[in-house]
Amino acid sequence: MVDEAKQPESAPKGEGKKGGDKGESRKVPPPRMRIKYEEVRTQLKERLKLRNMMAVPKLQKISLNCGFGRATTENTPKVMEQCLNDLTAITGQKAVLTIARKSISNFKLREGMKVGCRVTLRGTQMYEFFDRLVNVAIPRIRDFRGLSPRSFDGHGNYSMGLQEQTVFPEIEADKVDAIHGMDITVCTSARSDDDALALLKALGMPFRDR
Repeated sequence: MVDEAKQPESAPKGEGKKGGDKGESRKVPPPRMRIKYEEVRTQLKERLKLRNMMAVPKLQKISLNCGFGRATTENTPKVMEQCLNDLTAITGQKAVLTIARKSISNFKLREGMKVGCRVTLRGTQMYEFFDRLVNVAIPRIRDFRGLSPRSFDGHGNYSMGLQEQTVFPEIEADKVDAIHGMDITVCTSARSDDDALALLKALGMPFRDR
């Protein structure tokens, strides 16, 4: 039998929820980049000559990887901690460590060594990060002349590298002890690199002419 004395008391109607006396919670609006995708979706369907809207390519996930560099050989926990904190602040999701699977003597790596950290974003966090990447971070790159359209992997996924984490507004340059870069991979559902390029261009990614 359930002890009735231990059961939590139900809150009165209309209390504990935002949105007025009826107890209706406020709906969180979708990310701005998600709304933009819905706006350009029909245009992409016509441009790519697709018969079904479900065939229109979309973003699936974004992966960020940051290597510890000299910290792996110099055994500098401070640098490792900064990389983890920076990646967590940039993405809004806790970064996880990347562990070496095997030993490679030429690179002074041992199996089980901490070599970097990574984050994989999906859904709302993915769209919000992509928005900040395209509209805030990339324009702050020094001497930027556009992204290379040749960095696709043949399966509709695009990879790019950043040399400094300070291009993101979440990182305060005055409090940075060491500058480090990161690799960013945008995975799409596109069947070809040309379709993926059309998708990313439609979402505002600044590519230079081939």
